[in-house]
Order: sequence, then C-alpha cells, then structure tokens
Amino acid sequence: MKKKILNVVGTRPEAIKMAPVILALKNEPWAEVRVLATAQHRHMLDQVMNFFDIEPDIDLNIMRPNQALTTLTARLLLDLDDVLQTEKPDAVLVQGDTTTVMTVALACFYHRIPIGHVEAGLRTWDMDNPFPEEANRVLTGKLARWHFAPTEGARHNLLKEGVVDSEIVVTGNTVIDALLMTASKDIDHGIDLDPAHRLILVTAHRRENFGGPFRNICRALKTLAQNNPEVQFFYPVHPNPNVRDVAYELLGSQPNFILGEPMDYAPFIAAMRRAHIILTDSGGVQEEAPALGKPVLVLRDETERPEAVDQGVVKLVGSHFDRIIEETQRLLDDDTSYRTMARGTSPYGDGFASERIVKTLREYFT
Repeated sequence: MKKKILNVVGTRPEAIKMAPVILALKNEPWAEVRVLATAQHRHMLDQVMNFFDIEPDIDLNIMRPNQALTTLTARLLLDLDDVLQTEKPDAVLVQGDTTTVMTVALACFYHRIPIGHVEAGLRTWDMDNPFPEEANRVLTGKLARWHFAPTEGARHNLLKEGVVDSEIVVTGNTVIDALLMTASKDIDHGIDLDPAHRLILVTAHRRENFGGPFRNICRALKTLAQNNPEVQFFYPVHPNPNVRDVAYELLGSQPNFILGEPMDYAPFIAAMRRAHIILTDSGGVQEEAPALGKPVLVLRDETERPEAVDQGVVKLVGSHFDRIIEETQRLLDDDTSYRTMARGTSPYGDGFASERIVKTLREYFT
C-alpha cells in the first residue's frame, strides 16, 4: 500500500528547493505524491512550479495585498485543518522558514502527522533577525520528526537545541540540486545589457530592512552607480510597496541603473551567471551564487548561512552606507580581492540532497 506524502510550498524559494524533492519522490513506487500550494506568494510561486512542470493538487490561494502576519497565520491554520482532515497524509514535507512552514508544522502537530523539515537547523540566534523567519524555523524545529540539515553546522545547531541526533540527516541543500538542473540549460536572462560592461546584480526585499535601513541601501547603490558610470546595475524589484516605492524614488533616475520586475527563476539564474558581483539580502542567493563563482555581499548584519562567510566567498555588509560602498568598490578595483571571493566553491551541496531525503523516507516507510 502506497504511503501518501504531502509536499507543501508557499513561496518561490520553497518551490525552488522542494522541486527536486517532489520530482525524486515521483520516481518512488511506494510513494503517493501530493502537492499543496498555499500560494503565500502567488505569481512568484507559479512560475517556478511551471518551470519544473509540477502541478499542485491543492491550492489554497492564500495571498492577499498587504496581509498582516497574524491574519495570514490564522487563515492558513483554518484552511490547513480542512486539508489535513481530507488528505490524511502519512507524512508532510515543508522547506525553510516561512509563515507557511510554521503553520503547517503546527497544524500537523495537532493532527499527529509527522513532519519532515527540509533545510532544518539554520539559526542566527536572534529572534529579530531575520524577522519572522528565525522564529518560524525554531518553532518548526521543535515539531519536526525528520530534520534534513543542509550542513554539519546546521546539524550542530539542532543538537544544541536538544534534537535527537538520530532524527537529523545531513543532506546538503536542495537549492544546489535545483541550481545544477537549471544552469545546465541554455536560458536567456532577457535583460538589455552591454556585454562590454560589468554587471552588479541586486536583490533586496527583507522585512527587517524596511524603512531607514532600506533607504541606506538604496543611497549606497546610487552612490556606487554615480561613482562607476561604466558599471551596469540591475535590480529586479520586489512588489512590496515598502521596497518598490523607495527603490524607484532613489534609483529610478540613475542612467546606469536598470530597475525591473521580479524575474522568473530560470532567467534569474542566467542573470546571476552574467553578473560580476551580487548584492543581496536573500538567503537562497547566498547559497546559489558562490556555486556559480560570484562574490556575494550580503545586505544583512547576520546570516543563518555562515559556512560561505567562513570560506570567504560571502561577506556581510549590512545596510551600512559606508560599508556597502567600501566592499563593493574593493571588488570592482582590486583583482586579488575579487579572485579570492570568486572561487566557484560552495559548502551547501553536491546536487544529491533530494536523493538523500527520499532515501530516509524510503527506509522509514518500506
């Protein structure tokens, strides 16, 4: 008798990192694979699912404009209760640290359904940074049955919190599985760029940077663009008004700064391959870009992904005006500094993380 495995995705990063797991599970004869989309991020989720040719079996379509976290959590819990009573899965898989992940873990706990947490054990040890993601993953870690840790560091974090070692499996990060699947294809980034000029790719959208910190980031980017007219800047801007309005106000008139719409997953990978330097506050980009040989400056003061920092291929610059300018200019001007960070090494995986996750479930259920 097949075991029903419900795979939950809510945002674009979740879809990217769960896609290799879902595709691997579909090859398992013992598994009945079901996919639930909460659609916490509607459009950005859909384009990734389409790229990997994954069709949700259940779609909650939970996204609403400017939705408060309390409202989102309450609505998710109510809808998930109905889904779990109807589906009755043998196990549920979630990925990461979103509100979707935390509420699914809580709902499954109430229904006594075992949870597998993909990318478990990431910690900054600061509940305010990132917010609310640190709390989401800590709470999920207390409720999960299987902890699929991407690195040994993540495993040690879980042990520090009292998780039983036998419930932790170090798998690598499934983002590298997805990256290697995508980077092998000939995909156009679709941006009108001058091939003779270096490109700085920017992504910035995190909630803890809203307000003054984000204005500092944009001011620093504008100064860099003014000081380096021969360098192209490209920023696909998140639709949240706290990001979009400020970005267009401060950067919209700079001639060598291109502001665009959020990119689909595959063209964004192509844009990363084209980039010379990447500035980001995204967790996923911190994992992907080093594997492509791109130096990453992280627009955060803390990161739950310290391995790349320790290896010297990622550097924290926060939202600090002077530090962003100093470190970016160093990479533009100093070839030795650039080569040190552009080594093409990643501590986050070898492309077989999803196979290790599926192997753990196979051994448990069969």
